[in-house]
Amino acid sequence: MSFKPKSASIVFYVSDIVRTEAFYNETFGLDLQREEGAEPFWLQAQLEGGLSLIFFQMEGKRGDTPALVFDVTEGGIDDIVAELAAKGVTIVTPVSEAPGGWSADFLDPDGFGLGLWQSGELPRSLK
Repeated sequence: MSFKPKSASIVFYVSDIVRTEAFYNETFGLDLQREEGAEPFWLQAQLEGGLSLIFFQMEGKRGDTPALVFDVTEGGIDDIVAELAAKGVTIVTPVSEAPGGWSADFLDPDGFGLGLWQSGELPRSLK
């Protein structure tokens, strides 16, 4: 496969974003940044080593999150998703708009949710 992730995010769906912000700031001292693009806002903490924690306030059931999302920095997300599908990977959410770019979700062999995210500044396909 041509896609080799270099960074990733762990994404959580939370019921109360303000409560989540207070918990992670006060308990772990994380520098959570409020970001626009989801209502009311979403939070992101950049950890050393290329890992981000991301929090969205939205409905979710246990098992939906946390989800591991790989950042696409090379190649096009459309091409990568097509290659995954050709290999028999279950695509849960095809490429769709996401805050700041594009995302897609798929399952590993045990049914764990994984995702891809690509900045809207990059081309969706290189073909």
